[in-house]
Amino acid sequence: MLGAGIFVFPGLAGGDAGFAATISFFIGGIIALFTAACTAELATAMPRSGGGYFFISRSFGAFWGTLVGISQWIGLIFACAFYLVSFGEYALTFLLELDITWTTSTKFWSYCFTVVLLAINIIGTKKVGRFQNLMVISLTILLVLIFTYGFIDFFGIEDRSTAFSEIAPEGMQSIFTTTALIFTSYLGFVQIANIGAEIKQPNKNLPRSLIGSVLIAMSLYIFIMLICVVTFSQTELKNFGETATIEVARKILGNWGAIVVLFAGILATLSSANASIISASRGVFALSKDKMISNKTSKVSKRFGTPHIALILVTAPVAIVLIRSKLEVFAEVASFLHLIIYAGICLSVLKLRVTNPTCYIPS
Repeated sequence: MLGAGIFVFPGLAGGDAGFAATISFFIGGIIALFTAACTAELATAMPRSGGGYFFISRSFGAFWGTLVGISQWIGLIFACAFYLVSFGEYALTFLLELDITWTTSTKFWSYCFTVVLLAINIIGTKKVGRFQNLMVISLTILLVLIFTYGFIDFFGIEDRSTAFSEIAPEGMQSIFTTTALIFTSYLGFVQIANIGAEIKQPNKNLPRSLIGSVLIAMSLYIFIMLICVVTFSQTELKNFGETATIEVARKILGNWGAIVVLFAGILATLSSANASIISASRGVFALSKDKMISNKTSKVSKRFGTPHIALILVTAPVAIVLIRSKLEVFAEVASFLHLIIYAGICLSVLKLRVTNPTCYIPS
């Protein structure tokens, strides 16, 4: 989740709603928490690979489950393409900030790391987990340190006035329209349930990770959005657009601040792409196990113990989609398909609560 909410949306959200954008991130987080709670209930009752597909197929039948499973697969392919294109752009900008001229396009970086992520995922889940943890912890520490320094500097060292003059300069409606815009930031936590079969002590760890991830992301989004709105005015944030977070860091620590945030952006987009590949491959694996697609897809590598064919069926379409490099289209398709899955998960809880089958025993 630690991607668009930090590196893309602060400028867009702040430009639309001013200080009220912090409230939008809070509302989005509360909505995500409800979905996380529903997912946690289903995941502890059915800790299997497949996540949304598995839950909906067991609640509403194979037809709806297969539709959701395919939507999940396509949605994650587009999400992964979105992250890899963003990664390429951050990588080139990072090199430019260091005065390194690189003549290749962003696609070169995107394609190279598609292959790298495929190789890492085939080698093994434990190694992927360590790689993922290292990236996410590193970028979180970097961001918290930079923006905490900015917060202390702003309110503690000098007596400066905030950049905003009123809470909601565009009216209360802007809070809700901005919530609709930034909710994409919270897409991702359901992917935890997609690898439910590979999680130790799922009854304990699935709810903690699902709800905890939303709380951590929400806290970080609100904190960084707060620093952005006290540092720059609504008009300035609108002008900066997607680069607002980088410009805030530049104002706090100079060019080195911008370089560090760009590096954190590289880690964020790479870790998000990696999570999408892990999740999508387990969805394909679950579809194959239920004989909705070819049985060969669920084959597991004898050497590494990972679903190598399912992983290839995810990364190959990503490589094809990357030919276009349409960031907005990738994000819109991924968000739309994710929201359908989220709705299906919540409806599954409602149905199972009403029918109360004997096999449904969530912890």
